[in-house]
Amino acid sequence: MTAWDIKPQGVQGQLKVVGTHAGDLEKALSSWLTNVAEAAQAAGTAIPGGTEAGQPVGPVAPGQQPGPVAGSIVAPSATGPVAAALGEYVTARKPKLKSMAERIQAAVLGAATATNEYVEGDLDTAKQAQDAAKSVRLDLLKELGGRK
Repeated sequence: MTAWDIKPQGVQGQLKVVGTHAGDLEKALSSWLTNVAEAAQAAGTAIPGGTEAGQPVGPVAPGQQPGPVAGSIVAPSATGPVAAALGEYVTARKPKLKSMAERIQAAVLGAATATNEYVEGDLDTAKQAQDAAKSVRLDLLKELGGRK
């Protein structure tokens, strides 16, 4: 990179815009996870009455108290097939969501670090920050940003 022409104020403005969008994305993902958890809970189970842990399991005659054995058999908290499928779906998507968050962080941190180094005249470190952002090396970006 022999010629850089960076306008720091422009970069700062764009980083604010990206930060706002990243915050919106974080809120949307948080809401999505809450909605998935609520959907899993509302889906119920394949076990009659199995949505509550701690309830006695087994037949009890109407008006009768469970005997000593029946009272000791307590239903575990049950997960129905829909809740299990939703759990698997979220688990499968977790690496992609993590990667997305890391790429956003690398882009913002890389742009900020490269711009700061450019302003200070250290084009080699600016290039290192740019390369680290491209390869999503958050460890290197944090190290470059913490040198000063």
